[in-house]
Amino acid sequence: MEQRSGSAEGDGTVVGPDPDARWLALLMHAAFFLLLGASLTRFLMRHPGEARTPWIIALSITLAVLYLLGPVLGSRPTPRRVAWLGVLVAVWMVLVVLAPSFAWCAVPLFYTGLRILPPRAALALVALLTAFVVAAQLRLATGFDPNLVLAPPAVAAVATAVFVHMQRQAVRQRELAARQRELIDDLLRTRRELAATERREGTLAERQRLSMEIHDTLAQGLSSQQMLLQAADRTWDADPEAARRHVRTATGIAERNLAEARRFVHDLAPADLAEGGGLEAALHALAARETAQAEGALTVRCHVEGTPYAPLPDRVQSALLRIAQGALANVREHADATAAGLTLTHLGDRVVLDIGDNGRGFTPEPGAPRTTGAVRGHGLPAMRARVQQLGGTLTIESAPGEGTVLSAGIPLTTPQDPAEGPMTTEDPT
Repeated sequence: MEQRSGSAEGDGTVVGPDPDARWLALLMHAAFFLLLGASLTRFLMRHPGEARTPWIIALSITLAVLYLLGPVLGSRPTPRRVAWLGVLVAVWMVLVVLAPSFAWCAVPLFYTGLRILPPRAALALVALLTAFVVAAQLRLATGFDPNLVLAPPAVAAVATAVFVHMQRQAVRQRELAARQRELIDDLLRTRRELAATERREGTLAERQRLSMEIHDTLAQGLSSQQMLLQAADRTWDADPEAARRHVRTATGIAERNLAEARRFVHDLAPADLAEGGGLEAALHALAARETAQAEGALTVRCHVEGTPYAPLPDRVQSALLRIAQGALANVREHADATAAGLTLTHLGDRVVLDIGDNGRGFTPEPGAPRTTGAVRGHGLPAMRARVQQLGGTLTIESAPGEGTVLSAGIPLTTPQDPAEGPMTTEDPT
């Protein structure tokens, strides 16, 4: 007969068969047929040729056949299976009345009743079977024996307690296994949600970075081209030579934008840095290019102070170059300045880039800290975001008629062990 531990539970979870319960069921099946055969043999040896012998044999065969029908009816306590148990017990009782030696077949029936019936009904059945066993033993005894009255109830009580304990242990194990599966499912679901969140955050960060890259390069270049082409259109009839200079300058800007676009496709590194020479060379090239494009209206100079302890990380170089490009674009478009300067200062534990101009300046927003300044458009927020991503600071100092100074400072760590903290300014030699 199958065990309930292998059936579908009420919550729809299918629990695998319990090996211990399976072996116990096989043992009880074997014990039943062994006791039935032994009881029939004892009866035939003690009472040969009696009139009740054919009935005993027929009832023994019927009892064996009924017992074999148990697995066919399934393992769940259905009404049909309960009726089968009732018929099985009734046939056994008739056998015990006719031949008391069949009483010990009750032990496997204890097990069957405890498995199929609800607790109270099972205990009632055990008590009934025990009473029949006691009565049968007293019939077989030649006189009154207290052991025959007390031993069967004691054996039944012990067997019932052991079985109930095993059942409860099995239920606890199934509940524990279900909780463990729930915890594992929760853990897997949490890991999937965390991975999805990290992917979303990475996507948003990459989008922000790309928007800053495009603003500081392609958008600024396209804005300059638009201004130059509009100027060329206005002066085309009056001053063709000036108009052609504007067109040539716009063409140069378009070439730089094309190089930047191709670099985006390649590895999103600034084109000036990709050409070699590092940040200093890129800043000098930027200053020369801005001066040439302004055609005398703006002079941009570049100055470098100090020497780096080690080559600057690519992220730092890229961020400072983009900040310089964005700041000079603001100077060109809004400051009406005639001179601007780029100053790159290596301080050992940090690198600072200052961009100053002698333009019109502006008044910071009331109540705004000096580290924020007046935010117009996307340029300054993009610069600030770049610096903050690297743990640095961005300060803006400006006043009407006194120009503007923008300063970006980024801390550096030693290349040998970033965990050791900032680099010192001492000479390594």
